[in-house]
Amino acid sequence: MLRIRIDNHLQARVAQWLFLRRFSLWSMKKEAELESALSRNRRWVVNNQIKNIILRYPNNEIPIETLQKKFKTLDLQGKALNWLSKYPCCFQIHDNRCRLTKRMMNLVAQEHSLIDSLQPFFARCLAKLLMLTLHNRLTVLKINEFKRSFGFPDDYVIRILPNYPNLFRIVNESGRRSSMAVELLHWDPDLAVSAVEASAVKLGTPPRFSCSLPSSWVKSWERFREFDEIPYISPYSDPRGLVEGSKEMEKRNVGLVHELLSLTLWKKASIVKLGHFRREFVLPDRLNVLLLKHPGIFYVSNKYQIYTVLLREAYVGSQLVDKDPLVVVKEMFGELMQEGLHEYNQRRRLFNLEKRRKTGIPLICVDGANGRRRNHEVDEDSDGSGGDSKVGGLFDPEERKRFYRVLFDDDVS
Repeated sequence: MLRIRIDNHLQARVAQWLFLRRFSLWSMKKEAELESALSRNRRWVVNNQIKNIILRYPNNEIPIETLQKKFKTLDLQGKALNWLSKYPCCFQIHDNRCRLTKRMMNLVAQEHSLIDSLQPFFARCLAKLLMLTLHNRLTVLKINEFKRSFGFPDDYVIRILPNYPNLFRIVNESGRRSSMAVELLHWDPDLAVSAVEASAVKLGTPPRFSCSLPSSWVKSWERFREFDEIPYISPYSDPRGLVEGSKEMEKRNVGLVHELLSLTLWKKASIVKLGHFRREFVLPDRLNVLLLKHPGIFYVSNKYQIYTVLLREAYVGSQLVDKDPLVVVKEMFGELMQEGLHEYNQRRRLFNLEKRRKTGIPLICVDGANGRRRNHEVDEDSDGSGGDSKVGGLFDPEERKRFYRVLFDDDVS
């Protein structure tokens, strides 16, 4: 019986090792600054969803009871009222109903106004996206996977496409909703210029990728220089003349991923979602292997088990070099959340201190296990929502301090 238990334990350990090894191949050596740039906080995502829910209701108000029922779809536990109370700068409670605060509504108005003014930008971005595909066409379902990354509004199909009848058209050959696609009608050579080529024109040099690695990475620099000797191939060119598996095809594929990331707001994308476009963009099956071969151009991370590729040259430290106006507005929303959460935490901290004084509990004690002094005042940032309480670094205090810098979640619907 003992031998059976040992064998089962060894099998479990081996299976765990193989599982971790498999996924370790999806990421690079972690770099603190770029990891912080990829920080995303579940509470920020949930509050954005709550914001969108409230805006869909009459007078932009929702009964607390109704919102409580929707908490299940947000994967939250506990009372909605308790959650909303943590963000007084974002949500206002009155008569068992919830509305957005004036400051929050001002940000919403800013965002909507900005989206209206950016329609030409969205049309240009969508046109370039279609020009990167093999047949200049993408289904609406697939575009929707990346609409958050590009900043497209939810109703881009009816808000933007009708304004450009000479550029786009909707096709649906089978009549099924899932087959509805957007097709490019006009190829604009002025748009068929990649970010690498545009940068080369400004510098007056041949188009080349930039390598953002420390000089100490000698072997990576050697591989990059060898790769850089291959002539640049535009991602807007037809790839059917290239041999699969050749160095030229690899150069073209790296250029295409580089261009896709350049079109996004945060210069990053989910690797899994990129893989859904293999057929349309003629990308290799093992896309993660391609990305990991070029650490000077891409940074690959599995932060929070969400495999993401980030464009290195777009960041200095943890900061995005060129921030789109939409990114600025979304960061303001995060800062407003942080302000409200800080206010809530201060009230809770003072309340707990007063409660301990009244009950005679000392504010500082010695940790019996480690012999260290520690403060009884725990950080009240924990939301007690369940589910994510075991995610480790997601609720690390340092991560919480940076949560307002989150990148907009691609999975938010």
